[in-house]
Amino acid sequence: MTPTTRKIIVKASIATALSIAASLGLALTIVPMLGGVVDGNAWLMCILCPLLIAWPASAWQFRQAERLREARNEVARLHRALEVAHRELSEAHAAAVEKARRDGMTGLLNRESFLAAVREAMAEGGEGTLLFVDADHFKQINDRFGHPAGDDALRGLATAIAGAIGAGDLSGRLGGEEFAVYLPGFAGSEARPMAARILEAVRRLRIEVAADRAIALTVSIGAAVQTGGVTLNELIAEADEQLYRAKTLGRNRASFAPDVAAVA
Repeated sequence: MTPTTRKIIVKASIATALSIAASLGLALTIVPMLGGVVDGNAWLMCILCPLLIAWPASAWQFRQAERLREARNEVARLHRALEVAHRELSEAHAAAVEKARRDGMTGLLNRESFLAAVREAMAEGGEGTLLFVDADHFKQINDRFGHPAGDDALRGLATAIAGAIGAGDLSGRLGGEEFAVYLPGFAGSEARPMAARILEAVRRLRIEVAADRAIALTVSIGAAVQTGGVTLNELIAEADEQLYRAKTLGRNRASFAPDVAAVA
């Protein structure tokens, strides 16, 4: 016998006993008032009728109530399970979306996501500076030490760049050994120290290419300052031009317009 069945029997028995007591009480009260006498047949009817009617009816009612309670509990359980599944699906979707925004090797924003984020930041107005960061002589690393060493160098560069900028700044990999940083709210003069921090962070990097050998890296940076009405394409063109100037001036430096005096 299940606990539920046992509970139904107990409740139905209690209800039947109360029904018998009520029936006897009514018989002993009303029948004498009407001039009648409660004899043996009356006693028997007062007991048999509740047993034959009240017990089955009570048992059925309590069983239905238990089924309703079980159904409500099951609905509540399914609702909780649905909420958990929905939350897990939302988290998985968010993770998939975030993964799609990231460069698989470095973990920085990929080109499309970075440019979209810059475009969104520019739409809010205000100042900002775009930095193009390109590794110097990177092809020599792949040619001399192999692509695994080049991959380690890219990951090291990404870590150095991301660690040098602020939490509200944007960083991404545009492709190959070229990275980019957008500094919202930074005018040209304010962005120079940030460019210097990136240069220094990269200079401190050491990429192990053998058990007893590590190589150093440097980058060149081209900066473009956001002014009123400038478009993203114009900002990119200016940053690219300044990057070329930094390379021409000897690399391992940052170039800002309108002067070409580099931040070294």
